Amino acid sequence: MNKKSLGIHLMNRLSYPQKFTLIGFLFAMPLTLVMYLLISEINSRVDFAQKEIYGNQYLRPLRQLREYIPKLQLLNNHDLNPNLSNSDPRKVLEAKIESSFQSLANIDLQLSTTLMVSKKFDKIYQDWQNFKLRRRQWSIETYDFVYQRLAADINKLSLRVGDTSNLILDPDLDTYYLMDATLLKLPEMQKILSEIRLISQTRSARSYATPAERAQIITLAGKLRELNQDLAINMEVGFSNNPHGNLRPKLSEPLRNFNSAVEQLTGQLDKLIYPTAVVEYPAYLDGSDRVLTSSFQLWDKSVDQLDFLVQKRIYSFVAKKRVIAIFVSIILAIVIYLFVSFYTAVMQTVFVLDEASKKMASGNFNHKISLDNRDELGQVVGSFNKIADALIHANQEITVLNDRLKAENMRMSAELDVTRKIQQMLLPKDLELKEVIGLDIAGFMEAAEEVGGDYYDVLQHEGRVKIGIGDVTGHGLESGVLMIMVQTAVRTLLAYNEPDPVRFLTAINSAIYDNVQRMKCDKNASLALLDYQNGILKLSGQHEEMILVRCNGAVERFDTIDLGFPIGLDADIAEFVAETVVHLYSGDVVVLYTDGITESENMDKVLYGLERLIEVIQINWRETASEIRQAVIKDVRSHIGKQKVFDDITLLVLKQK
Repeated sequence: MNKKSLGIHLMNRLSYPQKFTLIGFLFAMPLTLVMYLLISEINSRVDFAQKEIYGNQYLRPLRQLREYIPKLQLLNNHDLNPNLSNSDPRKVLEAKIESSFQSLANIDLQLSTTLMVSKKFDKIYQDWQNFKLRRRQWSIETYDFVYQRLAADINKLSLRVGDTSNLILDPDLDTYYLMDATLLKLPEMQKILSEIRLISQTRSARSYATPAERAQIITLAGKLRELNQDLAINMEVGFSNNPHGNLRPKLSEPLRNFNSAVEQLTGQLDKLIYPTAVVEYPAYLDGSDRVLTSSFQLWDKSVDQLDFLVQKRIYSFVAKKRVIAIFVSIILAIVIYLFVSFYTAVMQTVFVLDEASKKMASGNFNHKISLDNRDELGQVVGSFNKIADALIHANQEITVLNDRLKAENMRMSAELDVTRKIQQMLLPKDLELKEVIGLDIAGFMEAAEEVGGDYYDVLQHEGRVKIGIGDVTGHGLESGVLMIMVQTAVRTLLAYNEPDPVRFLTAINSAIYDNVQRMKCDKNASLALLDYQNGILKLSGQHEEMILVRCNGAVERFDTIDLGFPIGLDADIAEFVAETVVHLYSGDVVVLYTDGITESENMDKVLYGLERLIEVIQINWRETASEIRQAVIKDVRSHIGKQKVFDDITLLVLKQK
């Protein structure tokens, strides 16, 4: 007997628990090792290190902003210093800042889900855009305040990037102290240097300094000296604990030059402790410029070395991964051999069962199967003939049920189609809307499914115009039927000239509540009613906010939360109903909507939102009601894109003629 036949024979002698116990045991050893080494040690470490690289990638354009923005602040104080030239390089510097923001925006787009700092960046960029638009209106003091706040926000963003990208959690001493320098020490020293430079420029028009100014400069010099000493000590620790030996040759000279320049500058500033010492603002300005330039050079080289070290760490993890892969491959080869033997044994049994099933499918249920298996498949074979009659009977029952289901589906489809057509028939027609006196009206409704739960109507009766908009919870047949009930109740009450909003809404609620109880469903509806006559609009009922754009472009929002209560939720809502009165003037635009507009999502799960709706209305309020409606619906569809529409969309635009 050859090896293959022996394997098949042995597998046929084992039960399924025995087979899987054997295979599972062989799998357990390499699987446990792979789970521990590969996932816990390699993947998590690689992800950790990769996040650090992402953090440095994000910090590079932030470093450009930390350099350019203080320079731009100095230029805005340019007129205070007669020693400076009259040239104005603001445009060039602002172009560099804008370019840095664009680079940062591209990186933020790539790493937004990883670093989660997009909101902070968007705020900083928006502040920068507002600055460019409003800078001509500001004084020097306002400029300084805006720049200081912008620089502070950039530093906060840098620290946030450090938090989310693991930069301050690195376990290796050499990279930890590099990160400490690039993320904490150097930015703080650059901030102090920028303050010294700004003070030196704004005070350089005179050759004396007040005691308060001397104290301020001396304090800054002390902080700078302390940070300089800490930086030198920490970097030396990083050099000493660097296994690759690349840090000291690459960074020792730039660090030494920077430390020396800081000591020279602080030595000059320390002389101000003597009241008789001459203030040399131009020298302080030049010295701080040199130190600041040296700090950015040191920062750039430190970040490059940090990326190198982290990348080397990733390479070492990948090498471990290869070793484990080889080991696991050997184990898998053994397991595959056992599985092949097991598979061959099973397939022999399956082949016999397949032949028998084909005969059964052809109508031969008298065929008996006989196998010499001692595993669980032998029990399956023993039960095979017993289920033949049961399968025939079940097949007959399934056929009958399928026929019933098809008939039921056709009936339900017809009911939904009739309900949808009734809904469309009950909507106000364009001719009716044109006959409304005093208002230019345009409406739109689109159901998320065959039958929608949204409602709007415009009715005119004996000089009064009754406008309604509502949203039944959910959509489908029940919601559509409830919407038709609401429309019918409104028309009935209007025909009986019921002017009081409390009685009007209470009567509608009573009818709908009784029907909901009878239907045994949990539906309810938000409903807002507007009475219009001679430029006066009376609003009652609880629904979404009503938007009003005045003829001068001003926007007013009316919250309806305190004007009513959901319809059909409670038997009596009279105590919750209230009314507010709005006077409309020629050109005023009123917009009513359901949450299907404001809560519509795009492919990124971002909601359309009320603010965007108001923005579109503000842009188009001078147009006709139909054109405003068209602009809003077009913008909503543009936002949704290819995303599925999950809720009914309803819009009603009223414009005072």
